[in-house]
Amino acid sequence: MKMTKILAMAGAVVLLSGLPVLAGEKTSVELGKKLFTSPGLGGSTNGKSCSSCHPGGAKLEKAAGNKNLGKLINHCITDTLGGNKIDGRGVEMKSLKLYIESLNQKKK
Repeated sequence: MKMTKILAMAGAVVLLSGLPVLAGEKTSVELGKKLFTSPGLGGSTNGKSCSSCHPGGAKLEKAAGNKNLGKLINHCITDTLGGNKIDGRGVEMKSLKLYIESLNQKKK
């Protein structure tokens, strides 16, 4: 397969996933919010997002302080969203954690 076809197909996958392109993205609350509301997180194809179960961050008040927050996020991605685990040290996970922690700050 020619390199141009491979690149075109990869670009189509990124565009169709509904997720922001992460190349060059920096960890941020804003990116975390985008990912939280994205139905394509972790490659999910069932149309659900984190906000499907937690609209506006509902029921996540105690999650922000949980030392296993990354594991909880990946559990939701794999079980509820039907996606694949995301890298615990990557921009996506760090941004999701920042967003969830920001929700806790708003309630204080």
